[in-house]
Amino acid sequence: MILMRSFLVACVVVTTVACTPATSTDGHAPDKDLGILWVKYSAEYGAISRQVYGAAERALPGYLDNKSWTAMPEQKNAEHLPPAVILDVDETVVSNVDFQLSFERPFENWKLNKWSAEGTATPVSGVIEFTAAARRAGVELFFVTNRPCQPIDGNADPCPQEKTTIDDIRELGIETDAEHVMLSDEQPGWTREKIVRREQIAQSHRVIMLFGDDLGDFVSCVRGKAVAPCAAAATHASREASLETYRDYWGAGWYILPNPMHGSWTSTF
Repeated sequence: MILMRSFLVACVVVTTVACTPATSTDGHAPDKDLGILWVKYSAEYGAISRQVYGAAERALPGYLDNKSWTAMPEQKNAEHLPPAVILDVDETVVSNVDFQLSFERPFENWKLNKWSAEGTATPVSGVIEFTAAARRAGVELFFVTNRPCQPIDGNADPCPQEKTTIDDIRELGIETDAEHVMLSDEQPGWTREKIVRREQIAQSHRVIMLFGDDLGDFVSCVRGKAVAPCAAAATHASREASLETYRDYWGAGWYILPNPMHGSWTSTF
């Protein structure tokens, strides 16, 4: 009750628009969702994201110098390959918290694409500084996102979401192109399981760091519904077990951002 009263006071002080309840067809009230509000208003969220990217930037020289290092356990004999970093996009590079507060439920991919295309992207704290440092060090940046390629009525582009995604990243001041932005369903086999796209990057680059806000940005087959190439659905127990399996990577090549708003974690309840 104290938290909600404080939030209501903050709404009056900060803005009357951002705190207006979004129209919802399922009874969900984003203005009362503490996960969304925490991302939008808490200093703690910004501190964590800056901490993640700051720690990664400080670790960067060591991973570059250690030619035997790779952030992908399955990658072998990559010493001769140029270094690369793989980043997710939403809630890792681009913050969509204002979309979460405003869109009319239920979620549909076209709603995010429309919202993104009509506005200016907001960065997750710390990402601009990190990506600039990585590029100065000669690291190539790849953005692997599960924004899907889907046709839109009246648009001849078979994957209009790719342009929107590239524009979002560029709006942050991070230059990129279609070669470095990889959407789900963009090519055969590029499902929502990102392992195929990560492995494709690993064929030509030594992947020294992974960044994401979802377990699936690091580990395969973590969804409550099996998606190819996974043969079985994940469970809460199997997801927890992966933390132990890859315990040496968290904070050491694998950098995860907080996202209490959405993700594969909601699929195994």
